[in-house]
Amino acid sequence: MTMEQPQAEIVPDAGRAPAARPASGIVPAILRLIEVYGLLLIAILLVIFYSWLLPATFPTALTAQSILSDKSTVALLSLAEAIVIATGQFDLSIGYVVGISHILAIGLQVRSGLPWEVAAIIVLLVGAGIGLINALLVQVAQIDSFIATLGTGTVIYGISIWYTGGQQIVGVLPPEFLAINGAKLFGIPLPAIYVLIVTILVWLAFEYLPVGRYLYAIGANRRAAELVGIPIDRYVTGAFIASGLITAFAGLVLASRLQVGQSNIGPEYLLPAFVGALLGATTIKPGRVNAWGTLVAVLVLAIGISGIQQMGASFFVEPLFNGLTLIAAVGLAGYAARRRLRARTRE
Repeated sequence: MTMEQPQAEIVPDAGRAPAARPASGIVPAILRLIEVYGLLLIAILLVIFYSWLLPATFPTALTAQSILSDKSTVALLSLAEAIVIATGQFDLSIGYVVGISHILAIGLQVRSGLPWEVAAIIVLLVGAGIGLINALLVQVAQIDSFIATLGTGTVIYGISIWYTGGQQIVGVLPPEFLAINGAKLFGIPLPAIYVLIVTILVWLAFEYLPVGRYLYAIGANRRAAELVGIPIDRYVTGAFIASGLITAFAGLVLASRLQVGQSNIGPEYLLPAFVGALLGATTIKPGRVNAWGTLVAVLVLAIGISGIQQMGASFFVEPLFNGLTLIAAVGLAGYAARRRLRARTRE
């Protein structure tokens, strides 16, 4: 006899249908595995398909290193976006923040003559500051996060154009700064290591620390979170600041890879970052953004785009692929969230 249903095992109610029990058997188990790990399965199938179709170019170490290195910026930005989305907000400024971060990382060294370490610290502080501004606009000024962060991003874009004068910033950069992107650890590109470390940190915060539970609670039901005493302003502000820091770090990695600063770089990362975060909410922990799901989603995008490019597709295929995937990701994320809610209701 349980506390929740004290009479359930003593006198069954003949006038009411018995409570539904979770489905058992092989088919439901397979469906559950597909729901949780389907995106990872898609990644594996894509690798097999492209390796069969392009045996001379795709299943190579060069392709693997290219995917791990080139898509590290998207992965970091997707993780940054996932932190904000967990609170029920959105950050449309990340594409512009990564843009100005990579510009400042190079400009402060080339134009101002600062050591690369000092330039990196300034860039990280700028990213955190922009995150704080976004949080103040959303929490204090009560501006919708879409409007607030889009406005912030547009202002940042204008500053980027002013700082660069519409020209590229090019100069001699120290080897230590170039090693941020170019070095390898045990044959693995350092950007992939950064992504793994940030993924683990976000995963630990989401799954094992109170901050993760609070962020999810705020995103699920802001009013309920407030009633149970969660300091919403503090945690939403922290989420935006963490997003700004990770985005600024992604800008440093991007600057080390490109070795040139220009104002038109950055906005094109916004859509893939959203796709990674939202598509990640459909796997591993279906119905909510999560670190490993985000990483798997970015991997699927990277493998898919890499294979398409090696097949000789035109340059416009990548934005088409990202756009269609975003639409699918939003739909699937919403469906997974509704299924999760219905499952909890039945329990």
